[in-house]
Amino acid sequence: MAQTHFGYETVDEADKAKRVRGVFDSVAKNYDLMNDLMSMGMHRAWKAYTVAVANLKAGDKVLDIAAGTGDLTRAFARQVGETGLVLHTDINEAMLRTGRDRLTNEGLLLPTLVCDAEKLPLPSNHFDLVSVAFGLRNMTHKDGALAEMCRVLKPGGRLLVLEFSKVAEPLRKPYDFYSFKLLPLMGKLVANDADSYRYLAESIRMHPDQAELKAIMKGAGFGHVDVHNLTGGVVALHVGIKC
Repeated sequence: MAQTHFGYETVDEADKAKRVRGVFDSVAKNYDLMNDLMSMGMHRAWKAYTVAVANLKAGDKVLDIAAGTGDLTRAFARQVGETGLVLHTDINEAMLRTGRDRLTNEGLLLPTLVCDAEKLPLPSNHFDLVSVAFGLRNMTHKDGALAEMCRVLKPGGRLLVLEFSKVAEPLRKPYDFYSFKLLPLMGKLVANDADSYRYLAESIRMHPDQAELKAIMKGAGFGHVDVHNLTGGVVALHVGIKC
C-alpha cells in the first residue's frame, strides 16, 4: 500500500485522511480561540491580506476549500454580494458544522458542502476564484488537489493558497522553539490536546516551501504564480492564474 506522511510519521495513505479527520474533530470546538492564541492574532491580518488580494466584485463565484469556521467565506460573501456565490466546503464535517452555525448566526445563509478537494464534485470552468487557507498541507495528494482546483476555475480564474511556509533564516531557531515546545503546551492547557498541535507543527515542516509549492502549482496547470511572503515567511500566499 502507498505511504505518505502524517507529521513526521510515515503512514498508509488510506490511514492519513482518517487521522487528519481525528485532529480536526478534536480541535473544532476551540479552533478559533487557538488560532488567535497561537498566531497572536496575526491570522486575522493574513486573512485580511488574502481578501484584499482576492479583490472580488459583485456577482463573482467563489469556492472556499478547507473553509472550516468560515473566516474567508464570510469576507468573500460580503464582496460578491447577493448576486454572487460563495460555496463553503470542507472535508471535515465537524469543522464545517462549526463554520456553518457561525455564519448562520451572523445572518449568512451560504451553500455548504462536505467534499474532498482531491475529488471535487463540481463542474469544470465554473468559478472565478478558488481559495484554500491552511488546508493544503493536510492533503495527501497536493498535486491532484491543485489540479482539481485548476479544473473548476474559469480560464483566467485565480487560486489563492494561504499556508504556513518556510521562515527566513534569522527566525528559524525561535520559531522552532515556539512550534515544538510552546505550541503543544498551549494546546494542552487550552484545548486539552497537545498531540493535535504537535502534529500541526510537524505538518508545517513537511509542507513544500515557497519555491516547491510554486512549481507544483505550475505543474497542476497554473500558467502564472506569484508568491507573497508574510511575517518573514511564517506564512505565504501563493496566487495562481489558470491559463
